[in-house]
Order: sequence, then C-alpha cells, then structure tokens
Amino acid sequence: MYTPHTKKDKEEMLKTIGASSFEELVKQVPSKFLWPDFKLPQQSLDESQAAAVMAGLAGKNCRPLNFVGAGAYERYTPAAVKAITSRTEFLTAYTPYQPEASQGTLQAIYEFQSTVCALYGMDCANASMYDGASSFAEAVRATVRVTGKKKIVYSAGVNPQYMDTLKTYFAHSPEYSYVKVPMKDGAMDKAALPALLEGAACLAVQTPNFLGLIEDMAGVADLVKKAGAQLVAAADPVSLGILAAPGEYGADFAVGEGQSLGLPLAYGGPYLGLFSCKKEHVRQMPGRICGLTKDKDGKRGFVLTLQAREQHIRRDKAASNICSNEALCALAATVYSALYGPEGLKELAEANAGAAAFAAERLSAIKGCSLKFKGPFFNEFVLSVPGNAAALREKALAMKGVDIGLPLAPLYPEFGETLLVCATETKTEADIIKLEAAVKEAL
Repeated sequence: MYTPHTKKDKEEMLKTIGASSFEELVKQVPSKFLWPDFKLPQQSLDESQAAAVMAGLAGKNCRPLNFVGAGAYERYTPAAVKAITSRTEFLTAYTPYQPEASQGTLQAIYEFQSTVCALYGMDCANASMYDGASSFAEAVRATVRVTGKKKIVYSAGVNPQYMDTLKTYFAHSPEYSYVKVPMKDGAMDKAALPALLEGAACLAVQTPNFLGLIEDMAGVADLVKKAGAQLVAAADPVSLGILAAPGEYGADFAVGEGQSLGLPLAYGGPYLGLFSCKKEHVRQMPGRICGLTKDKDGKRGFVLTLQAREQHIRRDKAASNICSNEALCALAATVYSALYGPEGLKELAEANAGAAAFAAERLSAIKGCSLKFKGPFFNEFVLSVPGNAAALREKALAMKGVDIGLPLAPLYPEFGETLLVCATETKTEADIIKLEAAVKEAL
C-alpha cells in the first residue's frame, strides 16, 4: 500500500481546511462505517511480501451465499464480456466529443441502442443513462413535457429508490402531485386506475415489480390513453426473454436497469440506465442517439444524429441536464446480449424463473413460513416468516453464511414480517437446499 503524502503534507492540508486531525474531519461518519484496525506490519515490505499480507487480509472477507435482489442481481457474466470490453478500440467509459473520429465507440453505442429497442419492443433508444432510477425519472419527466400535466400516477410496486429519485426532479415545485395506485395481492389494482388517471400526465408501472410479481398489463395502455396520459413501463431486461415487451402492450416510454446484462454487483455502481420510447417522442429523450450512415465514398459510418442535452442546445430547451453516458457499461451489456442472443436470453430467463420457483416451494414448506402473495413472479418473491425478519437474516448469516433475503418491514410495514428472496441462474439446487437449511436453523 502506497500513499504519497508525508506527515507534514497531511498537517498542512488539515490546517488549511481548519481541522485538527483526520479523525475530526470524518467525525460525522458513524464509527461502524469506518475502517477497522488492520494491524499492518510496521516494517518495510517488498512487493511479494506486501501482496501476501494483503491477500491474508482479503481472505477474512465474508462472501455469503446471497439471495438478495431488490433491483441489483447476482448473475453469471461470460469471460468473453471482459475480454471484448478490454480491447483498445472500445475501452472508454466516456463521451465521444469528436464523434466521427470514434467509430469503434459509436458502433458500440449503435449496437447498444439496437439491442435495447429489440428487448423493449420500442422504436428508439438512447446512448445510455446513469442507472435505472435516472432512466425512470427522465421518462416520467418527459411525459410531463408531452402532456403539460403535473399529476404523476404510479404503481405501489415501483422500486422505492426510483420514486425517491423522481421526487428530486420536482422537489421545489409544490404544484406537482404523486398519486399511488394501491396493490391488490402484491400487484397493481387495475380497477382503481380509471378514477386515479383523471388529469394525469402518466401512469408509471414496473413489471416484474419491486416484489418480483408480474403485473397484468392487458388493457392498461387503453385506460391510460383514454385519460389522455402516457404509459411509462420499467422492466428488468432479463425478464423480457420470456415476458411481453413494453412495446407489445402499448408503453410510450420503456426503461430499466442494465446491471443484469453483464455488470457485476458493486457498492452503488456503476450501473446502466436503459431508456427507449416511441418514435414520436424521440425529441423528449435525454442523452444522445447514434445513427448509421455512409461517408462520401459510400462506406458505412456512424454519427451522432441527435443530442437534445444542455451542452448542445439552450439549457431551458434541453430535454435533460444529464451530460455523460455509461459507454463502458453499455458496451458490456451489448456484448453480453449478443453472446446470449434471443434464444439464450429466453433460456436464461427460464432458469431464473425456475430457480425462484424451486426456492419458493422449499421455503414456503417450512413451518411458520408462507408466500405472502399468490400471483406469478419472476426471480424473486415475498416470504412471510415467524418472528423478526431482520433478526432472522442476521442469525442465518452468522450461523450458516447465507444471506436469506431483504427484510421488507422498513419499506412495507403493512406486510408484517417478510423477506424479499431472490434466486437467479447463479443458484443451484444445492444452493437453495442450503438456503432452506439456513432458514430452518435460524428459526
């Protein structure tokens, strides 16, 4: 481990900012989030010795068998994804400021857009957003511009983080209102829609929803259009291997989180926002669109064809203030999707659904446990448990090294003591048996 700052450097920096010590500088951070005492050797070590010490420390990390989802999913990424994204003609995470000179990057963006359009069944897609939450918020904001209305209707099953992000967009505008469509057995109560949609800019819905349940979207678009509103649909891209694409049931905007497409789990990212829409709304789309063209010699080339963002047009006319794109993450998602292809993605989705169904069957058979909702689900489900769900999770982790799911009481206290349990294609039958054993022993 190497740090360039001497003791004198640190003292001068602290003096400049008015802190007496580094501990004072970070005193607002709860102690449980600060680093432990690693007890590093005081003597100098050569490179191989230092590597051995650090490897020993890393070996103390607990990597539990993980059954937590809630919008960030543990999936297997083929080795070819890293190999291809590491190639020099592609390896950039940033914006092509001299676009026509960046043909490799532009082609990757074009293929990414084509992939998103195919997955979501939409006409147009952009060159990527920060994450699923920002895509969702930008889509809802676009419906406000299209309709001129300021009432936002949303399903109670939308990821709470998506709604938190959306509300920051209109935080200082009290004229905006948010109306929640209640749940019925864990899914959107369609019977409540006609009354709630009156005067609305949009209906924003997620399927599979935050609880893993698949929403019944039949006829929803007709109700939305009848009210003069727009339909925003958020969907996990892997689920679209077996579920209807938003374009098929009439969505105006379709968005999602691209982390499922070849991006590893991390502490907060970087993730990848997927954003698509119908052709008539293309100028409401944030970010960029890359297009296919020919040069003066008739050779195929790629160009940026639309950039409705604040760096290129007047800020007050811009569709969005988002400037960057997640180019490297988008490239990984494109390579991942191309490796699987339509049939592979279908098999992947079926494997997810099968693993979750098997886990639900085993866990709901445990005395005192049951499925909270009866509806169809994709790769996660809500399990009612006896006693305190958070304590049960901690106990299973400590005793068996298994993270059995996310306690839902902080988000949905009305559900009682429940866990949101996720099983992706990375979970084998043996893993799910270990999950069952961990829950039994913790109980």
